[in-house]
Amino acid sequence: MADNKEENEKKGGIVKIAIFVAAGLVLLGIGLGIGALIFGGGSEPDPSAEISEILDGNKPPVENKEKDEEEVSESEDEVEMECTENADGEEECVPKKKVKKVNVEEKFLTTYYEFPGNFTTNLRESKKFLQITVGVSTQYDEEVMVNVESHQLALRGIVLGVMSEFSQEDVAGREGKQTLADAIKEALNIFLEDKEGFGGVEGIHFTSFVLQ
Repeated sequence: MADNKEENEKKGGIVKIAIFVAAGLVLLGIGLGIGALIFGGGSEPDPSAEISEILDGNKPPVENKEKDEEEVSESEDEVEMECTENADGEEECVPKKKVKKVNVEEKFLTTYYEFPGNFTTNLRESKKFLQITVGVSTQYDEEVMVNVESHQLALRGIVLGVMSEFSQEDVAGREGKQTLADAIKEALNIFLEDKEGFGGVEGIHFTSFVLQ
């Protein structure tokens, strides 16, 4: 009888120990689960999934984000303040506006003047006549064209005189026409410089050119 009683007491103790151990494990598991929810904030991100998002362009790399933040902070540090004194003698400061510099090429307006009528004269050592219509241009102010128009009678005589110095061979082809134009321009500017103190004629244009 005594032996049976001891065996029953040993079995009861082992059962109690097993219950306590099981209960402890259950409490430990519950505690770990609560701690993961509170401090972990959810499951950890999958590194392979993040790499896939970066490659697809859906998620910017961490380095770029940090770089953008640095650039923003630097631009904020560079903000200049402009201070003025108000009527009460207190100093008021406001952010100074930054003006972006834009490179703009300076452009000049070209003005034109066409002599009325034609210029007709015989060429040197030739029985043929050259008939042309002449226009002039400049990128200086309009005063140049005012001078050309006011002296057009004298300038017409100068143009005819230059034409008569050229032969048929001299005015042949594109180079011949350009040589004639350069000679007329030089003669006009010499006259205007003498009469007005400034020439200003930059281009000679033949709107018609007939050799007959």
